[in-house]
Amino acid sequence: MDGEFDDITEVWNRFEDFQHVCLATIEGDRPKVRPVTLIHFNGRFWVTTDTGSAKVKQIQKNPKAEFSFVFKEGDTDCCIRVAGLAKIIKDKETKERIAGHCAFFSEHWESVDDPGYTLLEICPAEIEYVRPDKTVHMKV
Repeated sequence: MDGEFDDITEVWNRFEDFQHVCLATIEGDRPKVRPVTLIHFNGRFWVTTDTGSAKVKQIQKNPKAEFSFVFKEGDTDCCIRVAGLAKIIKDKETKERIAGHCAFFSEHWESVDDPGYTLLEICPAEIEYVRPDKTVHMKV
């Protein structure tokens, strides 16, 4: 169990406040992948997006989602893949807290009441951590 704790701590330490990841959602029977800015705030994962975006429509039909990103450890490419469920957040206080954390928010929306602003939370269920010496699979 100690090894698993060390692995999950190492994974969480890899996340920055904001970073580009590839987010996959489901449309029909096919995955759809696109780059997004992942917000890691208060130990949770968030994505701000346009209400009319394809990803919002896809999540409304099927909340399964994954994101992944690649990083370097020395000269080696490593990867973290997180699979779970995406939730559309309606709570105004939460939307305000995330918007206030994002310097880029006002570049896209007038306020948290802007009908074009949708906040997604990605709730992890499992993590795959690929690093030079091993690949670790974890349930969250």
